[in-house]
Amino acid sequence: MKRIFDLIFGIIILIIFFIPILLISLLIKLDTNGPIIYYSDRIGRYNKIFKMPKFRTMFINSPQVASDKLLDPDKYLTKIGKLLRKFSLDEIPQIFNVITGSMSIVGPRPALYNQKTLIEKRTKLGIERLKPGITGLAQVSGRDKISLEEKISYDFEYLKKNSLFYDIKIIIRTIVDVCKGRDVSH
Repeated sequence: MKRIFDLIFGIIILIIFFIPILLISLLIKLDTNGPIIYYSDRIGRYNKIFKMPKFRTMFINSPQVASDKLLDPDKYLTKIGKLLRKFSLDEIPQIFNVITGSMSIVGPRPALYNQKTLIEKRTKLGIERLKPGITGLAQVSGRDKISLEEKISYDFEYLKKNSLFYDIKIIIRTIVDVCKGRDVSH
């Protein structure tokens, strides 16, 4: 049921965001040199690495670490990148991963391949069995403002409560948070 929901919801989002995708792509090209889409190696279901696309918000040759680990993340962000991140518009290309099946609309956010502690702790709790999501319980419960331990705790709670109704509740909370630009630190 979740896969059918993801597929239908993903196609609807793609249709709704078709014009914004084109506009964002044009703005990125006008703002800086380089590709429109940035692909990062992420950890997916059962700890398999997959390519996750995002609209590029950072300059070429920025360090490949979680942006909260950068000393001055703002110096790496492009002008349009700051706006895209504030309203999570950089995440839109991940809808293609949802449609192809490597991601879900709701699930734990996929870890970067070099976030060893996060990967190990999720694996111990069985969280790696879930498909990673564009949004998740941790994102609507504090996002960039909560600790790693809190994120893992929310991911584990989601594992235990995982249902279509719970996903819809998280999607609604996500829409509210994104419209308000809430809990984004960079």
